[in-house]
Order: sequence, then C-alpha cells, then structure tokens
Amino acid sequence: MAGPLQIELVAADRVVWSGEASEIIARTSEGDLGVLAGHAPLLSLLVPGVVMIKPIEGPIVQAAVGDGFLSVADDHVSILSEDTWLLEEIDEAEVRHELAQAEAADDDDARHRAEVKLRLLGKAA
Repeated sequence: MAGPLQIELVAADRVVWSGEASEIIARTSEGDLGVLAGHAPLLSLLVPGVVMIKPIEGPIVQAAVGDGFLSVADDHVSILSEDTWLLEEIDEAEVRHELAQAEAADDDDARHRAEVKLRLLGKAA
C-alpha cells in the first residue's frame, strides 16, 4: 500500500498549507485533476479555481487559487500560485466589493480572482 501524499500549497508570500493527505483535487489547464498516492510524475498549469485537500487527519482543506503550477513527483505535490486563499480567510462581503470594483474598472484578472473566491464560498458570481 502506498503512503500518504506530502502536499505544499504555496502563495507568493507564504506557505498556505503543508501536510500529509490522501487526495488532492485541483483545476489545471487540461481540466480537473485528482491526485492519489502513486500518481505518475506531472507538471501542469494551474488555472483559477478551487483546490480541495483531504488530509490524513482533520477536516478537508479548501482554497481558492489563481494561475500557477501543479507538480507531482514521488508522492509529493506542490501547488504554486501567487494568489491563494484558504476558505476561512475569505469574507463574502469583502469579495463582493472586490468584484464590483473589478467590474467597474473592467479588470478581468481581478474579476476572475473574486469569482473564484465566491465559487469557493459556494455562491454564484
């Protein structure tokens, strides 16, 4: 039986989450990707979306990420994205304000970031 995955979820300014997990699901340029122990080596482009990590112990970790990279090698998964927010770090009212400002400024990148956060919150943007 394969051991657990070692996961590192990293933003530009910090390690957002690190630990052992049984599974991780992320959205890549090729579509949603699930990684279990023993997965083949992989390097893929990460697109804005929701990442779900099933830790060995504790509740499921959910995060919103922007563009970045996902790397899998020897049961080690690295997710690198400049923009990364854990579910508990997101305030819905603040995100709705960000979305309104992005739409007013016609800023597609900021709009996508806000929409991903709202998707994580389970709300339709």
